[in-house]
Amino acid sequence: MLNRLTRTASIFKRFSSNMSEQAAAATAAGASAKNASKKSKLQVSLKTPKGTKDWADTDMVIREAIFNTLSNIFKRHGGVTIDTPVFELREILAGKYGEDSKLIYDLKDQGGELCSLRYDLTVPFARYVAMNNIQNIKRYHIAKVYRRDQPAMTKGRMREFYQCDFDIAGAYESMVPDAECLSILVEGLTGLGINDFKIKLNHRKILDGIFQIAGVSDEDVRKISSAVDKLDKSPWDVVKKEITEEKGQSEETANKIGEYVKLNGSLQEVYDKLNSDPEIVANEKATQGLADIATLIKYADAFGIDKFISFDLSLARGLDYYTGLIYEAVTSASAPPKNATELKKKSKEDEDASAYVGVGSIAAGGRYDNLVNMFAEASGKKSVQIPCVGISFGVERIFSLVKQRAAAAAAIKPTATQVFVMAFGGGKDWTGYLPERMKVTKQLWNAGIEAEYVYKAKANPRKQFDAADKSGCPLAVILGKEEYLENKLRVKRLGPEFADDDGELIDANELIPIIKEKLSQVHQDGVNEVTRLIRGL
Repeated sequence: MLNRLTRTASIFKRFSSNMSEQAAAATAAGASAKNASKKSKLQVSLKTPKGTKDWADTDMVIREAIFNTLSNIFKRHGGVTIDTPVFELREILAGKYGEDSKLIYDLKDQGGELCSLRYDLTVPFARYVAMNNIQNIKRYHIAKVYRRDQPAMTKGRMREFYQCDFDIAGAYESMVPDAECLSILVEGLTGLGINDFKIKLNHRKILDGIFQIAGVSDEDVRKISSAVDKLDKSPWDVVKKEITEEKGQSEETANKIGEYVKLNGSLQEVYDKLNSDPEIVANEKATQGLADIATLIKYADAFGIDKFISFDLSLARGLDYYTGLIYEAVTSASAPPKNATELKKKSKEDEDASAYVGVGSIAAGGRYDNLVNMFAEASGKKSVQIPCVGISFGVERIFSLVKQRAAAAAAIKPTATQVFVMAFGGGKDWTGYLPERMKVTKQLWNAGIEAEYVYKAKANPRKQFDAADKSGCPLAVILGKEEYLENKLRVKRLGPEFADDDGELIDANELIPIIKEKLSQVHQDGVNEVTRLIRGL
């Protein structure tokens, strides 16, 4: 019996010891996990994803001004706005962008649908037209798009960026909508103070005709187009090597393509050269394109935009959906540096590409007559041919050019505040006139005037002036302790140059008209700083 009790006690002791060890281990593991959890929570990378950025302060003011300038132009041309989802079914986007399809952001399956972030605003628009059986529409759309491209942040080349699109869908007389889109392109850029640009223009049918003449098979046309489209970044020798070695074309074919894609000049000059070329004139596709160019020459002259256009046969635009006229706007900042190859070798692969790339095209577009019909047929709808043409402005790239106007950009303030309402007084009975300041501010708001005041009952004069200075507003309305009791207000200009100016004492009932008059005098020629920056004044 004693032996049995001894053995039982021994077993219990060992069991208790094991349990204690396990409990201690569990406690230690729990503590370790808790510490690891705490540690992991502290180890957050406070950064935006590669190719994206936060927008704030004066940058937002400038970007909003760009949006407003472009949307006003779109409305002037009869545009109505729409919005589409930021992601589309993957099958909607698939096969529309040629070699650039690899840049599409695919999303994880979230409930039975494979989706992707939109790559541009054109394909979603064509889907919208087909889905809603729209026969004609002038639409504009300002929204973000996404591309897994190598970013160059200071050049406005990003993975998340805004496009401002204007498109015309419907059957109209040849080249009328195309000419209007080109006019919108010119109006948009000149309206943003960008005047040193060229619109490189080509026609997909002329390009396809050239490839046929050179002996390129129909199935190889798009990949050869993609190679030719690199001529704005690479010399002909490099592009020729890609055509022959990577794309499998003969030396003779490449040389024939080279004869044509080096041609550029005014619409009339290049048209005359092509129209006198027996091989071009004998090619059905090329002659169809030439007929469009002949019509466009008259319309471009009517709109007064021909001086901005360069007929450039090297322009191919790799997107698969273009069927007719194609174009893009470039400036001196569009091209990469001359020593771009050397600079690229010095840069690490994952780094920002700003050092060795240019801004690229700042706007681009073209005609895509088959995209709506493609969606209609694929969905089982009745076949409908809805021709479309459009233009897309790259806001971040344009922004990078506008910001280069350093002096004008420095004058921009982050808030729209025009008037700061203050109160001065003293003594034991001084309350700070907070409700009175709120009342005057409300009067200004009701009149559509941007106004602020300090959120403190008794704010000393220095803090009120500091707050006004921080907001950058040009005027102050001052409630003096005695003056306000006599229904009087003081209106004062703000800024170092007006430090010794006590302002003007006015009747409180005349506040709004006097403020509006003084605000009209504040800005040079009646134009505010944002407008001066945007217009390049």
